[in-house]
Amino acid sequence: MLATEPQSTDGNRAAWLSRFGHHSLRVAIVIGQFALALWATLAVYYSNLPWPWLRLVLAASFAGFSVWALWLTRSPRMRLVFVGLFGAVIAWEVSIPPSHDRPWRPEAAVMPRAVVYGDRVRLIGVRDFSYRSTRYDFTERYIEREVFLSHLTSVDFFLSYWGGRDSGPVAHTFLSFNFDNAAPVSISIEARPEQGEGFAPVASLFKQFELIYVVGEERDVLGVRTTQRHEAVYLYPIRAPPASVRRLFLIYMQRLNQLADHPEWYSLLKSNCTLNIVRYARAAGWAAGFDPRHYFNGWADRYLYAAGLLNTALPFDELRARSRIHETTAPDEDASAFSRRIRSALPVDPTLPNHSSG
Repeated sequence: MLATEPQSTDGNRAAWLSRFGHHSLRVAIVIGQFALALWATLAVYYSNLPWPWLRLVLAASFAGFSVWALWLTRSPRMRLVFVGLFGAVIAWEVSIPPSHDRPWRPEAAVMPRAVVYGDRVRLIGVRDFSYRSTRYDFTERYIEREVFLSHLTSVDFFLSYWGGRDSGPVAHTFLSFNFDNAAPVSISIEARPEQGEGFAPVASLFKQFELIYVVGEERDVLGVRTTQRHEAVYLYPIRAPPASVRRLFLIYMQRLNQLADHPEWYSLLKSNCTLNIVRYARAAGWAAGFDPRHYFNGWADRYLYAAGLLNTALPFDELRARSRIHETTAPDEDASAFSRRIRSALPVDPTLPNHSSG
């Protein structure tokens, strides 16, 4: 008896592991099936059919059939039907084209362009709105600007939290390129909303928003966030040599023109503000391996600090507290004056040239 006990124990353990593996596999299959059915249902609901009632009916019908075919019936044929329908939904979703021809909200109505000739860069469609009581009460104005690559000295990273928060895993990120003889140029990668639309995270996964690179004055792109939206905004100068900053700027200029010629979709998981910044930083030669904070971009400043791209002469918590922008826009304030004012209280990084805004 005693000699056979270890064998019995080993047999019980092997049987338990077999049952555990079998149940784990079944759970994984069910989760995978649920994810596929949910994705396809939402893809139908957010499709390009112009009738909301029909999209709702088709989505509900697909969801009901999925439940029956995957979990209620034992017929293998119905699972094959589900696979066929799922493939059809994929083909439908892939075929939906982006467009520049929609009734855009005024702040996203103009696609900017860049004309690069030697050292000079002419920017067309630079947004310079003057906001009054709310973010929707403004004087619409688009301008042209000319800047010089040889005077491009540095780049700043902005982190903006909405909804009354001043931290958290999700935020909006954008850049400002600084020149020693002109006001900075802000470039914000955003979803392009139509009239009556607001940003919706789930909808953005299903081709509901085109992509736009808003090129604007800081008193507009930043000022609307601090003054009208009351967002918590943090400004961090990036440690990078001017040559790398110029390469990054030219990549942005190329992308502006590509996007103006060929519309693209915004996607929360594939083409959003932070993922594109990282993508272009890599293209400019900056080392940028994958980090979860590329998606949880509300913690992007911690990531940049750990990578040595921010002012590490200060502890991170102190740097963050001193990097928050509290200034609001003033009526008729010059663009350069606003940009100088928001930087006046920032901690100085001895490794970077002084910020100049013209």
